[in-house]
Amino acid sequence: MGLTYEICVDSTAGALAAEEAGAHRVELCAALFEGGLTPTLGTVEATLAAVSSIRVHVIIRPRGGDFIYDPYEIAAMERDVATVAAAGAHGVVIGALTPSGEVDAEVAERLIGAAGGLSVTFHRAFDMAADPFAALDALAGLGVDRVLTSGQDVTALEGAPLIAALVEHAGDRLVVMPGGGITPRNVNRVVEATGVTEIHFGALVDAPSPAVHRNPLPFMGGQLRRPEYARRVTSAALVTEVIAATSP
Repeated sequence: MGLTYEICVDSTAGALAAEEAGAHRVELCAALFEGGLTPTLGTVEATLAAVSSIRVHVIIRPRGGDFIYDPYEIAAMERDVATVAAAGAHGVVIGALTPSGEVDAEVAERLIGAAGGLSVTFHRAFDMAADPFAALDALAGLGVDRVLTSGQDVTALEGAPLIAALVEHAGDRLVVMPGGGITPRNVNRVVEATGVTEIHFGALVDAPSPAVHRNPLPFMGGQLRRPEYARRVTSAALVTEVIAATSP
């Protein structure tokens, strides 16, 4: 049985590049520098209209930082889940924790309910859980389909021992999907060390802005900032390279 490849993208063009390269699914986000935030409804609709064979799962995350949400953020996430479900998304990617590092089951139940039967992935909030095995059990009990994790380490390769243990612990209750720092050079080692059936990775490369007129003085963000006239785009060639690295 072959691997399922999920690509983290932040645009319709990125989803099309992933589809062209043979990926099975995309996680559609905004603000990848923040780790991925909820994309606009326009982006969701445009992506669903543009792709033909790839599944589109939409991240629901209102802000960067921790995964402990106030009532207003929870209400916003619930509304966003229902909105992207109505738009035709194939799945949603959610996550919420308590201050003590447990899965926030109450919030997760609300978001799963709003998804109306769509596929549900619990994102890398899992990597901040205090007890990964207890968190996995809680998510399996909630009916979550998969968990995205780097094995609570810097990259999935470094977290491979925990990922392998989680795969064994999960059994057939849910899918454990490694993500974080996966490249053509290490993807085989991650797969072989963990026994996973799905992998998640970004395939971003630098691309110049088409802007001819450029003002080098102002910046649109804060002090920690990317160059104003540089873009990060999903590379179909890089997706292909990772897929090819795992092919017999």
